Amino acid sequence: MRVITTRPLSRSTRTRAVVLVVTEHKLNTRWCGDITCIPTWEGWLYLATVTGIASRRVVGYALADHLRTELIAGALSNAVAARDPEPGVIFHSDRGSTPLPPTRPSPGTARSSCQSAGPASAGDNALAESFFSSLKGELIDTRAWPARAGARRAVVEYIAWYNGTRLHSSLGYQSPADYENNHRENIRRVA
Repeated sequence: MRVITTRPLSRSTRTRAVVLVVTEHKLNTRWCGDITCIPTWEGWLYLATVTGIASRRVVGYALADHLRTELIAGALSNAVAARDPEPGVIFHSDRGSTPLPPTRPSPGTARSSCQSAGPASAGDNALAESFFSSLKGELIDTRAWPARAGARRAVVEYIAWYNGTRLHSSLGYQSPADYENNHRENIRRVA
């Protein structure tokens, strides 16, 4: 995976809006990501996610007891391994305090390219924040988490449920998995 961490050239709001409209409906062309922390009695558990903008699916994630670059690199590597995107995937993040992964490709992911660009508006990372809000409201804040291992298992199960079962009004009340399957089926019918 090749990660480009330079800031994009300035664009007018109109041009940027056109780019968003043209690419949003295509699967695996734009991803967004963020990091959140989950409190446990043992200390923080950190979750980095990569979310597909078109389908709202969590396409990659990593969990760790640290907030180092490897956490983000793990989430991106998992997304690339799971989705095998064409080169040129655009990855949006809020450019928080955690540095982006190194630009050296890891084995098996060299054909993919994730361009990291900080958002020009707060809405660009809204999907990542929305997922964390759902995760915390529907799982994390519902009970105490004595151990990181228990929280880790619950988060992994929640992501599987979120991707496969949870309905989204923005997807016509479909789960991310159903939306993607229907999207692919519609592409096949048209082709």
